[in-house]
Amino acid sequence: MAQAAPKRPVHASESEQSPQAEVAPRSSARARREAALDETKRSFLRMASHELRTPLNSILGFSEIIASELYGPLGAPQYKEYAEIIRMSGARLLKLVNQVLEIARLEGRAMDIDLQQESIDHALDDVLDGLREEIAQARVAIDIENQGALPAVIADARGLRNILTNLIQNAVIFAPEGSDISIRAEAAGRHVEISITDHGPGVDPADIPRLLMPFEQGENALTRRSEGAGLGLPIVELLCLAMEGRLKLSSVAGQGLTAQVRLPAA
Repeated sequence: MAQAAPKRPVHASESEQSPQAEVAPRSSARARREAALDETKRSFLRMASHELRTPLNSILGFSEIIASELYGPLGAPQYKEYAEIIRMSGARLLKLVNQVLEIARLEGRAMDIDLQQESIDHALDDVLDGLREEIAQARVAIDIENQGALPAVIADARGLRNILTNLIQNAVIFAPEGSDISIRAEAAGRHVEISITDHGPGVDPADIPRLLMPFEQGENALTRRSEGAGLGLPIVELLCLAMEGRLKLSSVAGQGLTAQVRLPAA
């Protein structure tokens, strides 16, 4: 009967090093795949941004020229009205496209965040200048506590302005005509807390988690006052997280909604 070939002894060093030798290449391969995926996401977002925004900007520009009758009268007055409807619809669609792309960039970690010292006063000046027409149409007033002496934060310049724009727009939508929207910013240890309060109907506290989900709103879709897609607050929350901060919402039904943003102090 033939004898079995003797088995080669396995040294302890071989058995211990083998799993470690396999882990390193796997980790490296996984990192390469993730880097390639991130670059693919960035390329897609660049393409989508260009391909969606370019025709929309053309629609907005030419419809504004037609509505203003820049090159002469259109004839029937209905044409001017229709051109204005096209312009307003295009602007609403462009805003939605921008918000969807922003959500995709933030969730896919494809957005570049440049954290540096930012003045809340300067950021508010820029934001309120851009929202002047909306605020005037809503007939509300903006009350900024200690304006001109607000603390600075560590934040991304564009991200901070995006946060303030979305929160103030939300407050303008739900604030009653003739009321004030209160804005304050104060130091809280190593952070700064920015609070924006409207004095509108408020929301049920049980509804607050749903407000932070994309495409959700606090009111029933058939009775809501806002025509937005419900992306503003989710964008604010993701931006806060990307800037090492957080968003907190609080409300009492009938007494308005307060959005509080906490960011690192400068």
